Parts: sequence; C-alpha cells; structure tokens
Amino acid sequence: MGRSLGRRKLAPDLSPNKTVEGALGGVAGGLVGAAAAGVYFGLPAAWVVAGGLLCALSGQLGDLWESALKREARAKDSGVVLPGHGGVLDRFDGLLFSGVVAYYLFAAWTGGL
Repeated sequence: MGRSLGRRKLAPDLSPNKTVEGALGGVAGGLVGAAAAGVYFGLPAAWVVAGGLLCALSGQLGDLWESALKREARAKDSGVVLPGHGGVLDRFDGLLFSGVVAYYLFAAWTGGL
C-alpha cells in the first residue's frame, strides 16, 4: 500500500522506503484483523480497538527498531538464512514487538496477569 500511495516518508534516516501512508495501511490492517478476532472470540469492542491499535503500532515500532539496528551495524540485510526482503529479522521484526503486546493483552483479558 505504501509503495502505491505513499508520498510522505515515515523515517527517512532509518528506512527510506517506509511511508506514513504505508504505516497507516498497516494500522488499518491491524484493526481489521483485531475486528475479526474480536468477532470470533466475542471480545468487547474497546478491547478490540485498543488491542488492534497497540499491536499494529508496536509492530511498526519493531520494524523501525530493526531498521535502526541494521543502520547502526551498516548492514543491508539481517542474514542469509532467508534471502531477499532483508533477512530473518525483517520477516519477524514487527512480530517480535506486537507478539509481546498481544500476549499481555490476552493475559490481561483472561485474568492471567
């Protein structure tokens, strides 16, 4: 989405190809996914919106964090195990952050904390 509609750079010093429009598209996708999970699991709307936003935004933060690590290390890719698209960390960077957020949200919702 960001490549076709993106005009404004999100963090040009960290990742010159990321756009504000792409980030907003990612947040919208996160909200759609959260809505689907909310319907399936019968979650309250407030949990769905808050969880969707927190997970989507933390995923974006994870992506930017990994880009900053690669910039600091002066590396284009984060390994050769999964070639293309930046390596292993580029495949899982957002999930590393949003997965932790989703875990704690789920634990709080189920009373597991």
